[in-house]
Parts: sequence; C-alpha cells; structure tokens
Amino acid sequence: MHVIDINGDNDRNMSADVDNSVSNFHWNDNAGIYYQQMVRGITQIDYVRLSNAKHRNVTSGLGGVSLGRPYTSGTFDYANDTFAFTKGRHDRPADIFVQQGKKEKQLTELNEDLFGHKTLGEINEFTYFSSIDGEEIHGWYILPPDYDPTKKYPLITEIHGGPHLAYGPHFSAELQRMAAQGYIVFYNNHRGSTGYGERFALLLQNKYSSKYDFSDHMSGIDVLIEKGLVNSERLYITGGSAGGIATAYAIGLTNRFKAAVVAKPVINWLSKVLTADSGLYQIPLQFPGMPWEEFEHYWERSPLSLVGNVTTPTMLITGVEDKRTPMSETEQYYQALKLLKVDTVLVKVPGASHGIASRPSRLVGKIENILAWFDKYQ
Repeated sequence: MHVIDINGDNDRNMSADVDNSVSNFHWNDNAGIYYQQMVRGITQIDYVRLSNAKHRNVTSGLGGVSLGRPYTSGTFDYANDTFAFTKGRHDRPADIFVQQGKKEKQLTELNEDLFGHKTLGEINEFTYFSSIDGEEIHGWYILPPDYDPTKKYPLITEIHGGPHLAYGPHFSAELQRMAAQGYIVFYNNHRGSTGYGERFALLLQNKYSSKYDFSDHMSGIDVLIEKGLVNSERLYITGGSAGGIATAYAIGLTNRFKAAVVAKPVINWLSKVLTADSGLYQIPLQFPGMPWEEFEHYWERSPLSLVGNVTTPTMLITGVEDKRTPMSETEQYYQALKLLKVDTVLVKVPGASHGIASRPSRLVGKIENILAWFDKYQ
C-alpha cells in the first residue's frame, strides 16, 4: 500500500510493517486509510495513519460469504464515520453489521428461518506441530451436532485449495453436512496458506505437493487421535483443486485412509501447465524452470508419480468444462487406478467449470457423492 503526492513525488510504503496482503482501501479524510487483511483465518479491518504509518485494528471477524467451504472472506465499506461489513458465525452465513466507534450492531438476520431451529456442529480451534520439521500448523475440527464424548468418531480430513488461500472458523455447508452425517471434520491452514506471513506462505515454494504439506495434514490427524476423539481405523480424506492434488498425493504416500475423494485435481504437472487456462504463469511461482528443463522436479510433484502405491478406494469429481484443472488430468488418474484394479469411480459434472459447487444443485450433488462414497467404506 503506497501513497504518493499527486505529482508523483514522495512515494511512501504504508504497509511495510504488515506481513500479509492488504486490500479494500478507504480514505479517512486526509488523515489515514482503512483497509482489510486476513490474519490466521479471519478477516479484519485496520487503519494506518498517514503522518507516522502507525497501524491499529478497528474490528475483526468479517466473513461468512463463502457458503460451501470455510474460506476466509468478507468485505466492508466506510462513510461518515460508519463501517458496514459482512460478518458470519460458524453456524450462520453472513449478515450485515455496522460499527460506529466501538459500538457494533447487527442489521440483518437473513437465515434464521433456516438455521434457527437447527443445531450445527461445534467448531474447535487447535494448533500443533508438523512432524517433518516442527512447523506450527493452525487447524480446526467440527464435532457432530449430537457429539458424545464417550465415543470415537470417523474422521474426514478436508484440504483447502490454492494452495495460497486459507480456511477459518466460518460457516461451511459442506463440512457441516459431513458433521451431521456423524463424522468429525478436520481442516487446517497448512504451510503455503495465507494470513500467516510471507515466510509461511512460501514454505511450499517448489514443494507443491510434497511430503511437507502431507506431514502437516497427517500430524493434525494424529493429534486428534491422541485426544481420543477419532477412530484411527476410520479415516477419510478429500479436497478440491490444490486440496485435490494434496489428497491424491497423500494416498500415494499412505494407505491409512479407508477412502478418498479427489476433486478437480492436477495429476500430472507436465501436462497440466501446458494445457490449462493458467498457462505458463504458474511456472515461476511453483517450479524452478520449464517442464522440459526440470522434468524430474515436475514428475516428483505429480500425484501420478505415486499412483503405483495407491490402494485407497478413490472417487474423482471434476467439471466437464474445467479449464483450470482440465478433465484430462482426472481421466489420467482414473485410467491409472483402473489399470491397478483400485476401486474407483469418476463423477463428471455436466456444464461445470472449476467451481463445481457454483449452483445449489451442484453443491448438493458434490457433498452427497462424497458422503455416499465414504459411507460405502465404513
């Protein structure tokens, strides 16, 4: 966030002390700028004073506009000393709030007719250390609505996309539906996630996917087993896009999962970067060179390189019109699993691009296919 005089002089970096991405700038007369950033899974509004570049927090907890999965989200506007912003809870999508000074007021109750008579799963936050190198990882788990502490539950691990995105303690139709089916649902902000500073976000540079993010997930699973919450013989895994890549990579490294659902994945990086709509811009961000120059590196990052190890029953889900992770990626994995005689099924979503849950019917279809697959392997 830079401020310069109207003639182009006096360039000042106002966010030099902020180790996250900043956006959505609003002037406060000529005294300072309000902006938003995401910190540890939650979006907040901050303020920087122009005279001394000092920052302070205004409010936190924005979000609730990502309905399917618990991605960080939210936005705000500002005028006449009043903030208007979106804010949700773990059991509600976004409502509109306003704040003047320190006084906050909720203006809408948009979903009480749907959720007011329902009990949703409780979200619990925890941190743990990745076994591969001791890196601290931030995660959450959702308990079934009728949770009984005397029982051990099956566990679904759900991995976010990106990988430079983040989850938080927010409403998620998909994950709450999983919890309602009787699963504990675990999700985390593994290395590469945003909102934890530049160093953490770049820990997956040239390591996506790898044994490093794999360890971030498995270490969290082991912590939940040690807590006595989870039946270690009933583990399941799923994720979409980058989460689909990580899921396919994980089942190539372990047979601990009873079943997996791989959604819209990259399976072969050598083919993906030369066929997808992302073109070649992804290469300098994730790879040390071109695919014909760094063949072994691309192959090591590809779940297809590990497919010979896979024994986990695997469902694949991808949109027919997906150009970001083309159907040809999914079909390569499906064919390979068939040749290996691994139990597998391919779900093609007609008319869908990369956002396979972009319509309510597709969202329902996605989650019900996942649950049916996992229920089959109880």
